[in-house]
This record gives sequence, structure tokens and C-alpha cells, in this order.
Amino acid sequence: MSLRTTTAIIASKVTKKFLRLLGHGGTTLPGGVALKICPDLLGFLARDVGCVIITGTNGKTTSARIIEEMFDKAGLPCFANRSGANLITGVTAEFIDNCTVTGKPRKAWAILETDEAASKEICRLTDPEIVLVTNVFRDQLDRYGEVTHTLGNIITGIKNSPNAKVCLNADCSLSVSIADQVPNEILYFGVDVPIYKDPVNEVSDASHCIHCKHEYEYSYHTYGHLGGFFCPGCGFKRPERQLAVTEILSTDIGSTTVRIDCFGDLEELTINLPGGYNIYNAAGALAVAELMGFDRGLARDAASSFSCGFGRMEQFDLGMTKARMILIKNPAGCNQVLNFLTGLGEKALFVCCLNDRIADGTDVSWIWDVNFERLAEMGDRLDAVHVTGLRAYDMAVRLKYAGIPEDKLRVFDNYDELIDAMRSQQLPVVIMPTYTAMMELREKMSAAFGGRQFWE
Repeated sequence: MSLRTTTAIIASKVTKKFLRLLGHGGTTLPGGVALKICPDLLGFLARDVGCVIITGTNGKTTSARIIEEMFDKAGLPCFANRSGANLITGVTAEFIDNCTVTGKPRKAWAILETDEAASKEICRLTDPEIVLVTNVFRDQLDRYGEVTHTLGNIITGIKNSPNAKVCLNADCSLSVSIADQVPNEILYFGVDVPIYKDPVNEVSDASHCIHCKHEYEYSYHTYGHLGGFFCPGCGFKRPERQLAVTEILSTDIGSTTVRIDCFGDLEELTINLPGGYNIYNAAGALAVAELMGFDRGLARDAASSFSCGFGRMEQFDLGMTKARMILIKNPAGCNQVLNFLTGLGEKALFVCCLNDRIADGTDVSWIWDVNFERLAEMGDRLDAVHVTGLRAYDMAVRLKYAGIPEDKLRVFDNYDELIDAMRSQQLPVVIMPTYTAMMELREKMSAAFGGRQFWE
């Protein structure tokens, strides 16, 4: 071990301690400091650590939380980037937290959600045992460009993971196309039935065949471009699944129960979160459990008992009512939140928080591809919509065009006024923020109502 490596580790640990004393998370900068001193540090620290990489557009954080719970129940000590710091700086910081000053790991496994673009280098340096690809959707056009560019990043990451077994979403034509370009062992997971009785109308991110450009035909849709796709031009189609959800048994505001077919064995699974997208997250996590050889009962218990990640269906007690915070960041994910919310039978107050910082995506035109008209269709069940954030007035205009009555629409210029308004009423509150808005509002709500720090 070189002096430079030791110096990088010590500098990172000191930086994090200092940031925590100042009340900051210290989830990214310490890793950046270490990499400035020793650029190849992550590769050194990951040599004796087994890694599970979770990448894709939507569902990384929740999938990682379920998998982490599985490892804990299986008695395999692991660490994870719970803060959501999923670039190489954040991942490096987690590895440094897990090691001694000599670089010796304290825990033998790492569960890492990884940004799609960053996965190229992180996979190369960590040589993962398993890579889970949740899905591929259009996201942050200013950063990722077209959806095929995102797909290319993921493919490169898997090519840089020659020893990894790969879990792919069989319902996502873009994810399935990865199998043709990598030699890795593949396990497919999917959902064999429609998820929603009355889904929103959505713009497809993959309406035409990735191979021959012919328009896909579908036997059913789950959401977005996911479902039973088939290309009549070249025959490219949804592959056979080794693990599949075959029936939606029940769903409510707190959980969903499904029937799954796991290598021919039928079992019931209760997922400790509502929403159709979380069915996919649980299925992907179960696919990882199969590759790890975990007991299936243990894996099901983990899916029914894990704690959700910050801002992912997270709940706050406001005193007279409760608020649920659900991160939104692209059309596909936001439409799924609306699918869930508009299916609730009770009256509610909705809050939209739109920022346009780099972590949110500076191009907010995506809100026009979201079917916010569904909120207007709720009628009397929609009590009001409160809007805040750096681009609050852009969101207000979008909601006005969606048909939200002006007397139900209110813009707040700061979070303190918004929190006072939420605190003063008794209806359930649903908050839909973009990433940096979530971080800012969540900090204030945690201080006002109690809650964990985002990195915990």
C-alpha cells in the first residue's frame, strides 16, 4: 500500500468528519478529495469486496434498499450508498467509510446504486459479482441526451464487468437488447400482467424496434414502453422470464401483494410499498437474491419489511395529518406516481416542487410529457395543488393547462410558508419534488417534524 493511498484515505475521513461537524452529509466531497490524491483508489479498495451494482433510470434506490435488507437477513455484512450519492465520488466515499486507514475492508459486500453514466468506470474498478439493470427511460436530456446514449453507458459498464451475472428487465425492450451485446449470464425478470386498471396515457420512450425500427406491437402494457412487446418486422420480442409477477392480488396506500413465478414455483409476495413501479423494484431484487442463492422465504421477508429510501414514498407526521414524499425526475416516473395517486379513494392535497439545478436536469420541458390532466380529472378528490421551487411558475403554467382550477392552485415562494400551509390542514398531503427540491424541503421538514438524515 502506497503513501499516496494512505494519504487519500486519511484526507477523506478527516474531510467527512469536518463536514459532519458542520451539519453537512459529507457523502460526495470526501470521495472527491481522495480521488484528487489517488485517482485509482476505488479499484484498490474494492479488491476484497463483493459488489452488487444496481443501475438504470428509475428504481435504483428502492431496489438497493430491498437488496441490502436481504443481505442483512442472510447474515452477510454489507454497506451501501444509502444517501443516493451514486457517482464515482460518492461510491469511493462509501468504500473509504468501510475501510481502515490501511485500506482493509470492514464489511465484505457492497450494495451500490450507480448512475448510468458513472457505471462505466465504477463497474470497471469494482468488478461486480452481479449487475441489476432496472429499466431504461428518457431522463435529464441536458445530461444524458437520447435514451440510446443512456443505454450505451450501461452496456459499456456491463462490458467492463466480465465476471458479473446480469439481471435484466424482460419488459423493457431497451434493457433486453443489452443481452445481444454482452457475454454475461443473464437472468430475466418481469411482470406478466397489466399493473393498472386505468393507466395514464404516456409518451413511449421506445416505440420502435431498436434493431429494425419497425413499430412494436404489444399484448399488454404495464407502463411507459414496458410490457409484452413484439416486433413484427424482425421478430425481436420479450424473452422468457425466470422470475415473473403473474398476478396483482391487492394494493393499497401502504403495500402491494402479488403472485410470483420463480423458476416454476408459485409464491405470494407482499411488497412494503405501494405503486406499480415498486413491483418491478421488488422483482429485480428477488432476481438478485436468486443469483446470490438466498433462501426464498428470507428474500420475501426482506421485500415485505425493508425501510424505504429517503424521498421514495417516505412519510412524515405533520401533527394533524401525514405527508408522503415521492421523488419525481422524468416523465415515466412521474406518470407512475400519478397512476398511484389518482387511484387513491381519499381526498388529498398535492404539492409539486420543481427545480432545475444540474442534479434535477436543467431542461424542465419534460413536465409537458407528464399527464397532469389526471389530477384535474380527480374532481372533488383534489383539494388543492401547492407549487414551489425554482421553476414553480413553469409548473403552475403546466398545471393550469392541465385543467387545474385557479382557485385550487397556489404558488409558494419559499419552503417555510409551504410547510406552514401543510401543517395547518387535516387532509393527507402528497409531495412530488425533483431531486434538489426534495433535499431542501426534506431537511426543513425533518427539522420541523422529526426524521432521519438523508444519509442514514
